[in-house]
Amino acid sequence: MIDELDLRTFKPHPQRDAVLGEVHARPFTRLVSPFSVIHFAFLAQGEAAASDRCRFIDFCLERNLLPPEQSAKHHQIVIGPAMLRWEQHSEFTTFTWIWTNANGPAAHQFEKVDDTVRSLIRALRQTGQLLVAIRLEVEQSASPTRRAEQIFDKNSLAMVATKCGAGVAASDFRVDEKGFTKILVCDLGLTSHDLGALVQRLLEIETYRPLALLGLSAALELAPSVDRIDRRLVEALEKMQNGEGLQFNNHLLAELTALAASFERGATGSLFRFGASRAYHELVQSRLSIIEGNDVSGYPTWSSFLARRMTPAMRTCATLEDRQATLSDKLARAADLLRTRVDVEIEQQNHDLLQAINERTRQQLRLQCAVEGLSVGAIGYYVVSLFSYLAEGAHDAGLGVPPSFLTAVFVPIAVGVIWLVSYNIRKRHLKHDDAPSVARD
Repeated sequence: MIDELDLRTFKPHPQRDAVLGEVHARPFTRLVSPFSVIHFAFLAQGEAAASDRCRFIDFCLERNLLPPEQSAKHHQIVIGPAMLRWEQHSEFTTFTWIWTNANGPAAHQFEKVDDTVRSLIRALRQTGQLLVAIRLEVEQSASPTRRAEQIFDKNSLAMVATKCGAGVAASDFRVDEKGFTKILVCDLGLTSHDLGALVQRLLEIETYRPLALLGLSAALELAPSVDRIDRRLVEALEKMQNGEGLQFNNHLLAELTALAASFERGATGSLFRFGASRAYHELVQSRLSIIEGNDVSGYPTWSSFLARRMTPAMRTCATLEDRQATLSDKLARAADLLRTRVDVEIEQQNHDLLQAINERTRQQLRLQCAVEGLSVGAIGYYVVSLFSYLAEGAHDAGLGVPPSFLTAVFVPIAVGVIWLVSYNIRKRHLKHDDAPSVARD
């Protein structure tokens, strides 16, 4: 029976709990209108993220509330009249405050915040950089269009009805005098689950949108540098085409290497930003496709409104990223070509040097041969002189052959023997010198 199985007898994968629990990460909160929401997103990575997490844990402990677990990426607490939802992402942390409107929507119109909630928000300070601040109001209104026109700028107002037709979302995506982006949700009969899902997705859209547009800032900042490096590469290629010489090529190679290092430093820094912008833009499009249903007559949808502004920005990022990849390839090819020229120049210099060495060796050999010829004559002279003493001594002892005749006959014999001995010695030395080179070949 399956009920009798005990999975503890199996060895689980170390990531099993994490991957199975991911589908339940950041669940939707059931909400009932009317209520207000304030949502913050702080950029925080590394030590800043750890510091913000510690601040949130201390905030919970000081108020005798359950803090998040060590590995938790989201946590929800109820404190006073508000519910606080904390989420930690790869490069940012969000805090979402939700509380019920006590005096009804008409009394505040995005202006008033519950005093207790305001004091709690001030108490939970963060070290990260604030990027997103959203004020979202959920109301039960029979006329969403009229209500939105009272709150937002009509020139940039975008509205959309949900797919089920039970809700309308509106915003002009402008930052008000207090620094908030305002969103209005009109509840026309949404269930608590659908309303919670809608609010969370709207907050995600307006959170991911600025994060996606961070890539545009990086692109605009890097564009002049890419243009400058591109121009300098063209100039370097023209110099390489017109210049010659090892010293010139070495100088140009050093300049090109420094140019490539400067470019790669900027490209490496933007690699993550452009990739993150693409991912955030895809998340925005995904959330929009989930919530958007029918159009609201007379106003653009969120998709069309954001597309006119975000799509050019994303294309700018993609274009610069492509330019960076192309320029990196150009720099690599130019550097390889220049290194080849330097190697050829070095090989040519080595060839010329070896030829000069060979020529000097041949001159030394000819000089040595001349010296050896003189040496044979000098040695022969001394040997013949010694022999003449022997011939004179033999003649005085009674030999009837004249000494001068014996000396004359001995001269060619002595010179020939001395030359033959010298030749054999030189031949043995040449064989000994050639043997290592033959072995190396």
